[in-house]
Amino acid sequence: MTIPAPAAYTTGSLDVFQTTEQAPAWRYLHHINPLAKLAAPVVPAIALLFVRDIDTPLAFLALSYLVLLTGARMTKALAITLFVAFPLAVLVTGAGLTLWMDTSQVGGSTVFTIGSIAITNGAIEQGFAAALRLASLIAVSLIAGVTTSGPDLVRSAVQYLKLPYRIGYTALAAYRFVPRFKNELSIIRSAHRVRGRHGGRGPIAAIARGWGYTLPLMAGAIRHAERVALAMDSRAFGAHPTRTERHEVPLRARDFWFVALSLVITVAIFAVCHPWS
Repeated sequence: MTIPAPAAYTTGSLDVFQTTEQAPAWRYLHHINPLAKLAAPVVPAIALLFVRDIDTPLAFLALSYLVLLTGARMTKALAITLFVAFPLAVLVTGAGLTLWMDTSQVGGSTVFTIGSIAITNGAIEQGFAAALRLASLIAVSLIAGVTTSGPDLVRSAVQYLKLPYRIGYTALAAYRFVPRFKNELSIIRSAHRVRGRHGGRGPIAAIARGWGYTLPLMAGAIRHAERVALAMDSRAFGAHPTRTERHEVPLRARDFWFVALSLVITVAIFAVCHPWS
């Protein structure tokens, strides 16, 4: 009898815990070091906190869309975020902030009125400028957020930022708990449905079902934590100040070029838009 290989081995991944297929080479964001992807948006994110115009956040928002569409693997969640959630959020937030603007402070001529509230073009401009600023901040952070895995980020921090491995790999072990809990919860729910426990509809039935999942989920968590602790002890975790790396996350020249290019583009956008003039 032949036992099928885990998904990590069939996809050629070096990480036996990796469950997703490797991104193609042309999806370049997935092949940039996580620390470089975190460093690149820092300057734009800080600078966007102090601008008040529309052009600058709009330019960064368009740039973030371009980078994500060309460099990130397009998933259903990312597509909904970019093409549905972001436009709706900008419209709703911009309209809400427009209504809250003090027309005596922003000035401008009256465009229309809602009851006793006069909406000026200055209020509309400032309201949507703030909404675009928030959207651009989130979009810039998505460059690292949607293309970086937690394990790779921890490994990079341990290797290059000299984060103590006792902290880093403890966080990595905790990160591994999340998908396991999700899987165990689905198994417990299936078992309860087979046994016909806590059936029915309504809030009372939902609370009863949720309470019934608590005890078996905690028991499974304790068993898993004991196994992880025994595995770490058997490997002398914490016995030495440093450890060798089984899975290295390299820091290449393209990572430095990625950060340098982001700084150059940031300076160019601010030079063209003149947000503080």
